[in-house]
Amino acid sequence: MRRHPVSQRSVLQSGLADLADVPATSRWIRSGNVRLHALDYGGDLPPLVVLPGITSPAVTMDFVARELTDLVRPVVLDVRGRGLSDDGDGYGLEEYAEDTEALITGLGLDRPLLFGHSMGARIAAVVAVRAKVVLRGSVLADPPMSGPGRGPYPTTLEAFRRQLAEALRGTDADEVAASWPTWPRREQELRARWLSSCAEDAIAATHHGFEHEDFFDWWPKVPGPVSILHGADSPVVTVTGAEEAACANPSASLHKIPGAGHMIFWDAPETGLAALRTVLGTILSHPRTDSQKND
Repeated sequence: MRRHPVSQRSVLQSGLADLADVPATSRWIRSGNVRLHALDYGGDLPPLVVLPGITSPAVTMDFVARELTDLVRPVVLDVRGRGLSDDGDGYGLEEYAEDTEALITGLGLDRPLLFGHSMGARIAAVVAVRAKVVLRGSVLADPPMSGPGRGPYPTTLEAFRRQLAEALRGTDADEVAASWPTWPRREQELRARWLSSCAEDAIAATHHGFEHEDFFDWWPKVPGPVSILHGADSPVVTVTGAEEAACANPSASLHKIPGAGHMIFWDAPETGLAALRTVLGTILSHPRTDSQKND
C-alpha cells in the first residue's frame, strides 16, 4: 500500500474536547486509501453535505450546521489533510471531488444538497459537474474566482503559513483575534485549537490550485438549481467576478451579503445564515426533474 508523506499536524486534546459540545456523530468512510471523517447532525430531513474552506476543519462549521437542522441533515466533511481526516497523495479539485462522492455513497446519502464555502465551493462545483452522484442542488459561498490570467488569490500562501506556524507553536483566541477581530469569540477559540490539524502540504497545494485551476472551467456547466452567496466586501468574489459568474451561468441565482467579506458566516452570522436558509429552502421546494425521478 502506498504511504502518504508524513506531515506536521496535531489535534490538540482541547480541540478533541470541543467535539463533546457538538450535537453531531463522527462518521468514517474511505476514499481509496484515505480515511475521511465527517460530523453527521442526523435526522430524517434531506441531507446537506457541507464542504469547508482551505483552513477550516469540520468542527469550525458547527455554528452554521446547527442552525440548519430544522431544514436539513447537515453532514460536514473534514476535507483530506484537515481535522481528523487523513493526508492525501494529492490535493486537486478532482481528488477533493472523489472524496465528496465517496462520502455521499459511503453514508448512503439520498440526493443530498451540496454547500461549500471558499475551497469547498469550488469542490461543490466540480462534484456537480462530474455528476457521479445525484444531487438536489448546490450552494456556493464565495468561491475563489482567481485562476490563470485572473490575478492572485488575495491571501498569500506566506500568510497562511504564518498562521499555521503560530498554531503549531501554540496560539490562543487573542492572537487569532489580531487577524480576525470581528469574529465571534467561540469561532476565534475553535480556530486557535484546530488550525494545527491542517497539513501545510494541503494548504500549499490548495492555494496553488486557487491560482492555477480556473473556477470558470467548471462554473458554466454546474447544473441547477444552484446559487452563489458572496460577501459585499469580499476581495475573493469581486463585483467584476460576480458579474462574470452571472453571465457564465445565467440559470444560477446570486446573492450579495451586506456587511460580509470572504468569511461570510463569521463576518455577518445572522445575515449570512438567513440568506443560506432562504436559498436552501428555495432549492428544497424545487420539484424533482424527470432524470432524478428515474434514478
